[in-house]
Amino acid sequence: MGTSVQVTPLCGVYNENPLSYLVSIDGFNFLVDCGWNDHFDPSLLQPLSRVASTIDAVLLSHPDTLHLGALPYAMKQLGLSAPVYSTEPVYRLGLLTMYDQYLSRKQVSEFDLFTLDDIDSAFQSVTRLTYSQNHHLSGKGEGIVIAPQVAGHLLGGTVWKITKDGEDVIYAVDFNHRKERHLNGTVLGSFVRPAVLITDAYNALNNQPYRRQKDKEFGDILKKTLRAGGNVLLPVDTAGRVLELILMLESYWADENLNYPIYFLTYVASSTIDYVKSFLEWMSDSIAKSFEKTRENIFLLKYVTLLINKTELDNAPDGPKVVLASMASLEAGFSHDIFVEWANDVKNLVLFTERGQFATLARMLQADPPPKAVKVVVSKRVPLVGEELIAYEEEQNRIKKEALKASLMKEEELKTSHGVDNNTSDPMVIDSGNNHVSPEVAGPRGGGYWDIFIDGFVPPSTSVAPMFPCYENTSEWDDFGEVINPDDYVIKDEDMDQAAMHVGGDINGKLDEGAASLILDTKPSKVVSDERTVQVRCSLVYMDFEGRSDGRSIKNILSHVAPLKLVLVHGSAEATEHLKQHCLKHVCPHVYAPQIEETIDVTSDLCAYKVQLSEKLMSNVLFKKLGDYEIAWVDAVVGKTENDTLSLLPVSGAAPPHKSVLVGDLKLADIKQFLSSKGVQVEFAGGALRCGEYVTLRKVGDASQKASASSAHLLILRIFRKLIIF
Repeated sequence: MGTSVQVTPLCGVYNENPLSYLVSIDGFNFLVDCGWNDHFDPSLLQPLSRVASTIDAVLLSHPDTLHLGALPYAMKQLGLSAPVYSTEPVYRLGLLTMYDQYLSRKQVSEFDLFTLDDIDSAFQSVTRLTYSQNHHLSGKGEGIVIAPQVAGHLLGGTVWKITKDGEDVIYAVDFNHRKERHLNGTVLGSFVRPAVLITDAYNALNNQPYRRQKDKEFGDILKKTLRAGGNVLLPVDTAGRVLELILMLESYWADENLNYPIYFLTYVASSTIDYVKSFLEWMSDSIAKSFEKTRENIFLLKYVTLLINKTELDNAPDGPKVVLASMASLEAGFSHDIFVEWANDVKNLVLFTERGQFATLARMLQADPPPKAVKVVVSKRVPLVGEELIAYEEEQNRIKKEALKASLMKEEELKTSHGVDNNTSDPMVIDSGNNHVSPEVAGPRGGGYWDIFIDGFVPPSTSVAPMFPCYENTSEWDDFGEVINPDDYVIKDEDMDQAAMHVGGDINGKLDEGAASLILDTKPSKVVSDERTVQVRCSLVYMDFEGRSDGRSIKNILSHVAPLKLVLVHGSAEATEHLKQHCLKHVCPHVYAPQIEETIDVTSDLCAYKVQLSEKLMSNVLFKKLGDYEIAWVDAVVGKTENDTLSLLPVSGAAPPHKSVLVGDLKLADIKQFLSSKGVQVEFAGGALRCGEYVTLRKVGDASQKASASSAHLLILRIFRKLIIF
């Protein structure tokens, strides 16, 4: 049998819900993507909760909420503890995305599904890989190799290639074959006949116009709105497709010489752009070449101003403006608040560049026809004052006293159970709220009082006298001084990550100062909410800048890849069924579209065996160098060793002759270089290789070429056969 492969969808099939799938390869369980939606609905994660403890590794494909939003919650609440793998941009930008999500919700609700510490803890387990880097798993995953490949769509976006015993399992969702301003197209088309391909049907029914046409319409509608005195709101994600939109606006403003202000408003706007500036090697080839020539970073923005709080936008000069604000769903964040303020003005425009998530305000506004009024909940966090503040402080003091009392009682029980050691110092107990003299210290003794005032120090009742711990120095010394352990001074990766969490102006800081101030603000506060009916008089326009391959391109790519077995996920029921029927006719006979928690077996029909090459066989093998490799033809018989394992043994008699075998991809350019090194005059002419005066070589498949039998012809044939045939 071939490599055993089972696929179980946990979320995101026959609908547009977040992506999360269990892929088991010979018993090794991969969780491929761990997404959540902007509602953060825990019920979506119930299938994941039932298998979280059995997962051996997590693969993340894109740095947005739909692909990694549930990772902190799963590791905190569901028992997920497996190592995580992603590219560097997915790690960094995904981390900022989750920060922005948390801060956006913390300002309008008592959000408690996860904290910033939970986000940091989850992302500390991420191993970062580069494109095409083969990572060999160990232990239970011995023999499995994972490698991220270019997906397009988002910066660092990944097509995952999982290989075992020569069979490839490809996971490719949300890919884009088109080259964009800051991203190369996907390499999915370079894979041929993988054993299993898992892909999505999200865009199977959509066909996109040409890029130039879209860009022109985008610029025209912006310019029309701004010149009419209106404002433009673009609800965007935190660190994904917004990067392409920013470059579009920068280019259009420069070409049209416009001076209307553009603002990029998220809690982590500055950190996002700072990180992106260092990811040029992950972007398109044109950006890398431009940087090599001019040394100018394309994300040194000239027209876009970065903002990290709404107050900065409110203080901006009056007049038409363009604002890119998170979140794209309009469920929370700055975009929600700005929409409520601007929706009532007919001159304003809300321009959606991606389909809103299901059951969100953005999706509701994208309906045809759009609603004339919507009900929204407007919430904000305000500081406590008056009686509420007094009640809060009293409650906090009560909680502190109870915690201190419980700690002291636990310490007493511990001392009682283990006995008292008078030779060691007792630990001190700090009570910041206790500024009076302890009765044990200030009590009467011989008609007087100890002249001691201890602030915040409560000595245990078993102590002989209050004192700080004293530890004897037991360091070892030699002729050169104190003996040290070099490992104590090595800076570990996790320590560097922790240091990078501190707020700062350099690129190592993960949070902007404004976002950090929200975290450090410990003033007592509460959330005040009210429901409003917003009259939608502004213009609402949807233009597809999602950066995904459209239906026509998806079908062409799948036909070219021609997987042995195909699994369809993530897409509406109509789109999934449409693509399934197309693939059954034109791609492969084995197409699956499983339901949630339905396990399908897509094990390859091929048979693969592990065999050993005996020393006796290898001693008689003649290798020939081919490029960077050495190859050989082997004639052998299959036998068994003393350990009862399969082995290839030499044939007993003379080996039978074999036909010539073509190895590798025949390229005329390589032949030209080789013939030139042998003294043959060669040149390209009309798509063919002219060799000398009488011989012309043309690549026409497997057919051989005929020419006059001159001496030069015979020499070329001998060299040609030596080059590609063994």
